[in-house]
Amino acid sequence: MDLSRFFLIILARRKLILFTLMVTISTTLLVSLLLPKSYKSTATLVLTHKGADPVTGMVLPAQLITSYMATQIDVIKSSKTALMVVDQLKLDQSEAIKEAYEESNSDMELRDWLAGALLSKLDIDTSRDSSVIGIGFKSSDPEFASIVANAFANAYQEISIRLTVEPSQKAATYFTSQLNVLRDRLEAAQKKLSQYQHEKGIIDVDFRLDVETRRLNDLSSQLVIAQAELMGAVSERENKRDGESHSVIKNPMINNLKISLSQAESKLSDISQKFGRNHPSYAGAVAEVEKLRSELSKHIKTSTHNAVSQEEEIRAALEDQKIRVLNLNRARDQLQLLVREVEGAQQAYNNAMQRLNQTTLEGQSNLSSVSILDMAKIPDKPDSPKLMLNMILSVFLGGVLGLGVGLLAEMIDRRVRSPDDLVDILQAPVLGVIKWERSQQKSRLQSVLPRLIR
Repeated sequence: MDLSRFFLIILARRKLILFTLMVTISTTLLVSLLLPKSYKSTATLVLTHKGADPVTGMVLPAQLITSYMATQIDVIKSSKTALMVVDQLKLDQSEAIKEAYEESNSDMELRDWLAGALLSKLDIDTSRDSSVIGIGFKSSDPEFASIVANAFANAYQEISIRLTVEPSQKAATYFTSQLNVLRDRLEAAQKKLSQYQHEKGIIDVDFRLDVETRRLNDLSSQLVIAQAELMGAVSERENKRDGESHSVIKNPMINNLKISLSQAESKLSDISQKFGRNHPSYAGAVAEVEKLRSELSKHIKTSTHNAVSQEEEIRAALEDQKIRVLNLNRARDQLQLLVREVEGAQQAYNNAMQRLNQTTLEGQSNLSSVSILDMAKIPDKPDSPKLMLNMILSVFLGGVLGLGVGLLAEMIDRRVRSPDDLVDILQAPVLGVIKWERSQQKSRLQSVLPRLIR
């Protein structure tokens, strides 16, 4: 079917199409006038993003509008919010509502049935690039619509606080129980550290280790000096046997005796040149030299013995000090492990205490990110039925129905509307077209009418 045939069908069936259109418009008008009026009242809320949390001081990330707003809409439409509205308005105590509930024969409880009825008439309006939410409620009573809309706004504001406070309160209870466990663990670690320090006699492990190490170094230096003196004493004895006069012993008594012995030997040499061996002066000088040599030998033996004893004592003290330092190192390593254990327990306890204080403040906070921008007011005009919109839709729908009815009637009663229809039906060429004009039809009727009357 081409466009020309379509217009010919519409022109031929115009009365049927217009009749269908008028019936549709009339029916829509009648139904719109007979339908009960419904009023809609809307409360406007705004979700405020302050950036930093007023309790914790943490910087909050910017909420994604799509997911965040969708979540808030689901919270508003939840049964928990509706039940809170029922409790606030005490709808379950109304006798009329109880009678309607009994007539409905519902298997649900009264509060749940009321919550479902309220949610079915709830309308949420949001904008894509805005944090404003409109909570609308429809009812045949305009005052009741505004009351329920405001009740939903208040319930949503309260439930947003509860959603923040209740998890914080549960977390505070958990941290309180864990804090007792961490406190016991910290006390056990401190007790173990104190007991170990008492057993080992360690007050400050680092300071004591420095003192013991310094003492070990001093003993090492003393041992070197004692070994040097011992070697000097031995060399002195050997030199004395070999007749050498130099010595490495730093002993003033021995040095004085050596000087005195040198002077006595010089004096003996002079006397031996002047006098003979039988002279009394020579005998006295020889006796003095022998006496000095005897004293020098005695002092050298005593010094050698003292050097050996001192070297052995210092060596033994050095070995004891080495063992003491090694034991102190092992004790320090064990003590450091205990100190780390105490520090870890202390840090865990401090973190738990900080989190407990934070969650306690959050659990006691009544701050909400939801603010009521506009309260719902009593509407003065009904929201539905919308007569003008219904009439516009009825014109469009009536036109579509009229065209459908016209095409359906044409399919049932097919007529020849153009020469092309004859070509399609008879499969024969069209030789000519006789036009039926309106003036010729009228003149013919005028000529035929007198005959019919006679």
